[in-house]
Parts: sequence; structure tokens; C-alpha cells
Amino acid sequence: MSFSLGIVGLPNVGKSTIFKALTKNKVDIANYPFCTIDPNVGVVAVPDNRLDQLAKISNSEKIVPTTIEFVDIAGLVKGASEGQGLGNKFLANIREVDAIVQVIRNFNDNNVIHVHGQIDPEYDKQIINLELILADLDTLSKYLDKVISKMKGVYEKSLNQEKAVLEKARTMLEANQLLNQTTWTKQEKKVLKTLNLLTSKPIIYLYNIDENDLGKDLNLPNNAIAVCAKIEAELADLKAEEASEYIKELGIKKSGLEALIQASYELLGLITFITTGPMESKAWTVTAGAKAPQAAGVIHTDFEKGFIRAEVVNWQDIITCGGWNQAKEKGLIRMEGKEYEMQDGDTVHFHFN
Repeated sequence: MSFSLGIVGLPNVGKSTIFKALTKNKVDIANYPFCTIDPNVGVVAVPDNRLDQLAKISNSEKIVPTTIEFVDIAGLVKGASEGQGLGNKFLANIREVDAIVQVIRNFNDNNVIHVHGQIDPEYDKQIINLELILADLDTLSKYLDKVISKMKGVYEKSLNQEKAVLEKARTMLEANQLLNQTTWTKQEKKVLKTLNLLTSKPIIYLYNIDENDLGKDLNLPNNAIAVCAKIEAELADLKAEEASEYIKELGIKKSGLEALIQASYELLGLITFITTGPMESKAWTVTAGAKAPQAAGVIHTDFEKGFIRAEVVNWQDIITCGGWNQAKEKGLIRMEGKEYEMQDGDTVHFHFN
């Protein structure tokens, strides 16, 4: 299971610089709007030091991390929902991702122009959110009109229920509220999912800060992280050991990539389980709450269909004991059935027919 994050924001807030640092892909970076026209896509290995430790214990031939896809979407501007800039094209690209990373400029640099002439993170945030709201309002209103048209002279309970959900969503949007700011029932989510609305997607606010603000308490809002694009670009050019030392020197706990992935996993409700053996040690991503057969299905659909049981142990127990067999001898490996709910860090061997 892989997932994608769409990186959005106003022009010149550091989106493409962050994308390049995260993916180590070379993209055009220039001091003018719309440098990025088609979305750049980069697939990135999710850092997980548990794999290295398990691979060493298992004498694995290779290590296979799980991945995350970053999509660098061109800068939005005020009026994008009405086609300003290249808005309609960019908004369409956002619809394809699982979550949105909204990059907000919170750094000063006289050499990099700001489209509004001044640094105002909250105003920038409001502009992007408003464009997403207006785009959703247009999509939803058109669809609601079709539903109402279908209802003329015909009573269908399902249409009435659909209309109620759409009207609830429209009321929120008209009040300038993002749809992800409220809790929706399973049935309501099903209705909204068909429209693939932008503001129903989880959003992470990434504040691109000055180097001098690293490690400071910036009192950021919920679902927000602080990253210095300049530092991330420097880290991307270093070898792993050098980057680790540089992070220590800076007095920060983790790189921007690690912070962003951690925030993404939490926001999307994702966990990682692991398989390990002589051939490979591999990480797999599932939604929190996934049962053992569902997890087996991520590896191969036949595993889910023929699921019998799962041998499960926490990865740390394997390291502590010195291997899978040693953990089994100590009675730490459990046999779990179809109702077992997977936990982050579970190391698993599935049995199926």
C-alpha cells in the first residue's frame, strides 16, 4: 500500500526546493511564478531503521522499505478556482492525491519575491484554503443540482439521504469551512468520496522557516510542522552518515522528510508491519485497525483469500532475542487469527492455503 502527498502553495514559497530535497529529483527552480507547470512526481523510500536491524539479524540479502509518493503541484494564486494562473489544471492534479501538504512561506529573503509583496503566513494559508473551498463549492453545487433534478416527481430514500449530505457539506463550504474540519459518518463519507472533494482530504501545513528558527517553539497550529527548505536541500546533497551528523549539529531530532512522513502517517492513520527472512526484510503500510487478513492481502491477494493464521512478534523482541527462532523458543511469537488487529512494528509470518 503506497500513498501520495500533493505539495501545494503560492508561488515562491519553497515548494519545489522542498520537493527536490525530499526526493533528490532535479526539478526546475526559478524565481518566478508557474515555473512548475506539469506536476513532478517522486517516489521516496520511507526511513525506517528497524529494517536495518532486522536485516542484520536475519542475514537478509536485501532491504525493501515502504514508499511514499510526493507530487509537486504548481503554485496556486488567488482566483485559481476561477481559472486564474493555471488554476483549473493544478486543482485537478490535487484531486488525485491522498493528502495535501500546503507549504507556507515563513522565511525572509529579499532575493525571492513574494506574490503579495509581504510575508504573511496566515493570509497565504487563507488564500489557498479559500481556493480549495471555492473549487469544491462549484463541484458540489453542480452535483447537487443533478440530484435535485433526479428527485422531481420521484421519491427515493437514497436520493434524499444523498441530498442531505450534500446540503450539509455546502453549508460548511459557504461558511468558509474545510470539509475535513468535522467528523463524517461512514455513509456520509461514502457520498462525499464520489466527488473527490479537495477540502475533504487531510491537510498538513508545512511552514518553510528561516534557518535561525530551527528548534524554536513557533506555536504552530494543529497538523503543522516546521521545515527549513534551505537546510533540507543541503542535507539532500550529503551522504547518510554526514547528514546524520549535520542534523545533530543543528540541534534538531530529525530531518524534514522524517518529520513530514511521521505527520503524514499520523494524519492518514497508517502503520507499518514488517516481514523478515534470509531473502529480504521488507516494510508494508496498512491503515490502522487493519485485520491480519487485510495485511496479508497487501502482500498478495491470494494471502488474504487463503488466510489461515499469522505468527506475530514485535520487531524489538526479535532484536533482543537475536532472531526469529530464538524469540519463538522464548514463547514471544503469538499465533493470531482473522480478527487480530495489526500493530505498528509487528513482524509477521502469514500462513495461508
